[in-house]
Amino acid sequence: MNSLTGRKVFIMLAALIAWFAISLQFNVSLKLFNGDYSATLKLFLSYFTVTTNIIVALCFTTLWLFEESSLGKFFAKSTTLTAITVYITVVSLVYNAILRGLVSPVGWARVADEMLHVVDPLIFIAFWIFYVDKTKLEYKEAKIWMIYPLLYVVFVVIRGAIVGQYPYPFINVTDLGYPKATINAIVVLIIFYLLSLFLIFIGKKVTHKD
Repeated sequence: MNSLTGRKVFIMLAALIAWFAISLQFNVSLKLFNGDYSATLKLFLSYFTVTTNIIVALCFTTLWLFEESSLGKFFAKSTTLTAITVYITVVSLVYNAILRGLVSPVGWARVADEMLHVVDPLIFIAFWIFYVDKTKLEYKEAKIWMIYPLLYVVFVVIRGAIVGQYPYPFINVTDLGYPKATINAIVVLIIFYLLSLFLIFIGKKVTHKD
């Protein structure tokens, strides 16, 4: 199997796995809301984990089926792929370092949980390592990559103020108050930025060695 075929197979399998994980989590959430699709969807899409895994699934699907389209060319850019690597890696880091153990899902809920927070991140990191061209990464791009997590924080704060519900305990303004929740949000954003710089640094080092 040549490298191009291997890449295509990897992308296809990754897309299928990512969509399976998202679908499984949605079905688990739907049962918790007694089949209420509207309520499930509203809460489902409020999680950074979910929106980021959807981005991962869309990326792999587009590269698999529509690579020559304008969207495919966008997802094929090293800067886009590295940004997504940062996002999905932070999903895994924050969950496994801070949130794991706060709830104890069982059965299919546990499977979905591990797929979204461990399996999908590892798959995308592997894709970045083996198949992404890192020669053109620039440090200045890290600032642009911060737009998505920053917009998410703003969305969560506004949504929380309206519905009184926050998807993550470390940014729960109701329980923590605005000062503490703001500090926590800033810390997470700093993690995003530092990880972005780190991946760019690694990419440049690997490129230089090659």
